[in-house]
Amino acid sequence: MKIIPDFVRSADGSCLISMGKTRVICTASYVEGVEKWRQGSQLGWVTAEYGMLPASTSTRKPRPIGKLDGRSVEIQRLIGRVIRNAVSFEKLGERTIYLDCDVIEADGGTRTAAINGAFVALSLAVKKKTAAGLCPPGVITASLAAVSVGVVGDKVLLDLDYSEDSAAQVDMNLAMTSRGEFVEIQGSAERRAFTADELAQMLRVGQAGIRRIMAAQRKAILTTG
Repeated sequence: MKIIPDFVRSADGSCLISMGKTRVICTASYVEGVEKWRQGSQLGWVTAEYGMLPASTSTRKPRPIGKLDGRSVEIQRLIGRVIRNAVSFEKLGERTIYLDCDVIEADGGTRTAAINGAFVALSLAVKKKTAAGLCPPGVITASLAAVSVGVVGDKVLLDLDYSEDSAAQVDMNLAMTSRGEFVEIQGSAERRAFTADELAQMLRVGQAGIRRIMAAQRKAILTTG
């Protein structure tokens, strides 16, 4: 895994995150004001968009015209839902942070890589605006990271690539905060049911992987600005 912070200089916060051969550009845009439904609440908002560039897969993926495909909609909702658990909307005030995640190369785990990169981009944007006196301190309440884990050939594997994911007997995505809280658990039996012992093992392996990801995120955030 590698994180290059400030990858897009025009963005308030950004990074290029690589997890194996999966690479995602993540940017954060810090905007004054909120959507009409949020106005007057004194609360901020964080929302995300996700997409895969045409050459991100082995066969060209057409650009969405007018309407996103169901998978992209589901993933961008996941990213926003997860990241919002690390933000104090009261401290943010009526401001919106837009997170954009663009997959430039996909080899499995794009949604978890996007979450990890989006959190770095968010943190860098808030850090920049706080230093400039444009954002109050305490907006980010915890670190947050995600990883895939699964059972392949009756063995628990971490951060599955495409070949492993396509052969997985069990597939799971985990997202957690630095407080040790689970934010999201998405798991399914792809080829067979799984036992309670396997579930416990996947959670242990996933938690260990998330701790390593958080360490890399902290390093990327602290080495900028």
